[in-house]
Amino acid sequence: MIGCIAIFFGLNTSENAKPEPQQALEDAPLVPVVDGGAAAEPANLLTPEPEAPKAQPWNEQVVRNGDNLSLIFKRAGFDTQDVHRVVTESPDGSGLARIYPGQTIAFLGNESGELAAVRHVKSELETISYTLSANGYGSEVITRTPVTRQSNATGIITSSLFLAGQEAGLSHTTIMDMANIFGGVIDFVGDPRKGDTMHLLFEELYLDGNKFDDGEIIAASYANQGKTFTAYRYTDSAGKTGYFNTDGVSMRKAFLLAPVDFTRISSNFNPRRIHPIYKTARPHRGTDYAASTGTPVYAAGDGRVIKAGYNRANGNYVFIQHGEQFVTKYLHLHKRKVKQGARVSQSQVIGTVGSTGAATGPHLHYEFLMNGVHRNPRTIHKKLPKAKSLAASEMPRFRQAISEISEQLAALQQDTDNRLAMTESSEDKG
Repeated sequence: MIGCIAIFFGLNTSENAKPEPQQALEDAPLVPVVDGGAAAEPANLLTPEPEAPKAQPWNEQVVRNGDNLSLIFKRAGFDTQDVHRVVTESPDGSGLARIYPGQTIAFLGNESGELAAVRHVKSELETISYTLSANGYGSEVITRTPVTRQSNATGIITSSLFLAGQEAGLSHTTIMDMANIFGGVIDFVGDPRKGDTMHLLFEELYLDGNKFDDGEIIAASYANQGKTFTAYRYTDSAGKTGYFNTDGVSMRKAFLLAPVDFTRISSNFNPRRIHPIYKTARPHRGTDYAASTGTPVYAAGDGRVIKAGYNRANGNYVFIQHGEQFVTKYLHLHKRKVKQGARVSQSQVIGTVGSTGAATGPHLHYEFLMNGVHRNPRTIHKKLPKAKSLAASEMPRFRQAISEISEQLAALQQDTDNRLAMTESSEDKG
């Protein structure tokens, strides 16, 4: 027998609201009648829709120093078999073998605890997603492109290039990029003077409305002691990109004038100087750049490392051969970043400033030899080979490419000149 529950329907006593008999019959809910006419309560007049299963949360793991995939998967609750499947079954699985500290690897499990997806965030611009399907793990590379915006900055040297760049709102990277562009014509350690001016047109990269990174320097000028150096970024018809002055001469010279970041020179080239440790007259056949331990040291030019080692006098040292005529030497390094026989390119980091060997404090001792003879690194550039120029056939294309940019740069320079003139006028009146 089917059990029944009595249901009482309230009656509306209002005559106006009393329905017609036929209408009442049609509108009345159909209730099964059992056991002599008692109405059985329906199990559920309005059956609620089943709740959707709750989405499983992503388990994010940040790659740590010394991590490997097995350790990361284990922290997320998965085993080496899961590692093997993701790496071998997905087309981009080999990319998981190249992980770096700071990157994020996120894991998504399904209701049965099986690994459903892996998300490898390589950077803000690139993510690789691995997803389980009936055919195993597949992969998808998701890339984002930042928006490029052009900006400009003007700086006036009051104490150092670096401080002037910071006051102009430039990042460390952009300041160093500018120094590298002019590194063959300006020694930013010894040349800058109070009142020098710099102007830059450069790119900034934005992601979701926020600055993401620095872009390329489009054009720059630096006025030093009455002489202005100008550089434009240009990609020639062969696809090669470089910086050139207004006449199409490459800004990339054979050697940098200074192989370190902007620091102070503590001791110049001096063939008669008294050695600070041995207290004897020993020629100082180079330049000392005082800087904090760990400051990057750059290769002054392209070449091959002919010696890299340690001795009591030089400490950690690196010698580089540049062609047949030139050799540069870097002494008292804290660490060497290259080995003997290695090929190096200009501005490549070959070591860091230190105080190893016969040194009284952290500094780089830098020597420049031409045909086996020590030369003053700060003046030898005047005798070095001239920089390459764009071919005559390339010049019309170059001039057209820099036409608008040169006008923008000139407008920045003019604005600075006007402001300086106004400042000087106000000072004179005061």
